[in-house]
Amino acid sequence: MKNPEDYNVRAVERALQILNCFDDAHSERGVSEIAEAVGLHKATAHRIVTTLLNYGYLERADNGQKYRLGLALADLGFKVVRNTDLRQEALPYMKELNTRFDETCDLSIFDKGQVFYLEVLHSKHALDVMAAVGQRLPACCTASGKAILAFLPLEEVEEYLEKPLRSMTDKTITSPGELKQELQEIRETGYAVDNEETELGIRAISSPVFTRNGSVIAAISILSPSSRSSMTDLLNMAEPLMKATQSISKRMGYKF
Repeated sequence: MKNPEDYNVRAVERALQILNCFDDAHSERGVSEIAEAVGLHKATAHRIVTTLLNYGYLERADNGQKYRLGLALADLGFKVVRNTDLRQEALPYMKELNTRFDETCDLSIFDKGQVFYLEVLHSKHALDVMAAVGQRLPACCTASGKAILAFLPLEEVEEYLEKPLRSMTDKTITSPGELKQELQEIRETGYAVDNEETELGIRAISSPVFTRNGSVIAAISILSPSSRSSMTDLLNMAEPLMKATQSISKRMGYKF
């Protein structure tokens, strides 16, 4: 059987390699850097970069000498997000939680040690939580990140804990041992909380969503300003939140 990669179009493959050479450590690159990173001649890299620039998949950095990923990629990403089965299955339950508690409700996934927000439904209060689709936050301090981490395979959790835990507030857990203990408690209760660990003045509670094979795929969270919701108020949301995530998990094929 022929290798599927034998059908790759070389020019498209090179363009994708260029886009993939941008990451958190190299958010901006010059043509020479790009050429070296992907193993292309500088002139070839320049032609492909110019094409990607013309279509909005790359844009010039502020200094004009380097390039960074363009907004056209974000638009493509959001189109994917808007059409995922996960989002479609979760949205009705998120709307119920949002209406019931009139607090912000979000759906997020775990990606490269961070939580990535796929959907956010805001409260109607004048004082609201500033969360947005496409936002990324450290997993170690967010309720959703901890809810997902608690149910990841042990080797993935150990790999995550080998890296420094980013501190967002003076309440953020930065000790791997303390975080491991909290993850164990989350596995027992079925929910995670963020008591002003990501942002002072904001509390959240989150519960995981599972796929057909039992893997954790996402988390649903309810967020509220601490001035409006005490920890007791937050914990009173745990049962309906977990019922919602269990229902979504069943819709995704998971059998409890």
